[in-house]
Amino acid sequence: MTTTTTDPESDVRPSEARPTLRRRGDRIFSGTALGAGIIILVTLAAVAIFLIIQAVPALAPDTSGNHILEGESFVSWVWPFVFGTLWSSAIALVIAAPIAIGIALFISHYAPRRLAGVLGYVIDLLAAVPSVVFGLWGALTFAPMLVPFYKWLNENLGFIPLFSGTPSGTGKTILTASLVLAVMILPIMTAICREVFLQTPRLHEEAALALGATRWEMVRMAVLPFARSGMVSGAMLGLGRALGETMAVTLVLSPLGIVTFNLINPENPTTIPAIIALRFPEAHDEGVNTLIAAGLILFIVTFAVNFLARWIVSRRAEFSGAN
Repeated sequence: MTTTTTDPESDVRPSEARPTLRRRGDRIFSGTALGAGIIILVTLAAVAIFLIIQAVPALAPDTSGNHILEGESFVSWVWPFVFGTLWSSAIALVIAAPIAIGIALFISHYAPRRLAGVLGYVIDLLAAVPSVVFGLWGALTFAPMLVPFYKWLNENLGFIPLFSGTPSGTGKTILTASLVLAVMILPIMTAICREVFLQTPRLHEEAALALGATRWEMVRMAVLPFARSGMVSGAMLGLGRALGETMAVTLVLSPLGIVTFNLINPENPTTIPAIIALRFPEAHDEGVNTLIAAGLILFIVTFAVNFLARWIVSRRAEFSGAN
């Protein structure tokens, strides 16, 4: 009589082994994703703690020994730079947002497929240009080109406070810096808007066209409402990029701590990143803490902008292309 020995592992079918491997892969992937998220939060918290600790000495009442503040309080010293940061970024956003939306609509719904691909690559290529190149272009080429335009604005629209006074003879004004920032934030805003426009359900577009709508009416009724939150996200990301830009603004503007809304005068406010880059090489002792405290203000402003963007997107996430 022959006895047959059966290996227990041989009874396991391949279909029964696959779920185990799949569950193991899911656990590894979820653990990796969770770890990456925790690392981001820990890094963000570490940066915030470092900025707060280093900024505390700059908030001392006695600033007589601080060569950066020069006897001023920290709030009165940093306020013009906060204004310059917000003012230049807001101008850049107002200029870049309509252009980015228009380019994205043309690429996604109007341009032929081959032309749309070429334009998309060209726009994306702008994001690879270093900021120092934009700054050199703005200071050496773009600013002199704008001098006649600024004179025309002053002669014809000088009654408006934005264009009054004496126009800059070099073209290095807050408006020039904002135009350079607008060119720099254009790629990211265009890319996000384009992808959101392409996610519009095809049935919505075809239904609008079947009801007799023109191409623009279809875009206005079906595409733009669907992409509203995505456009806000792109605009806020572009604003965050403009708020933190350093080299381009540093090369275009002079470090003046003033508050003015005039766009074409030679005396202009500057930004927090620019003043940190210009003053940090000569800073020492409490001066370093003062510049780090200015960086903390910029950190808070940027965080608030991103928080506002997430709140706006989450309000209509289920009704738009944001998710």
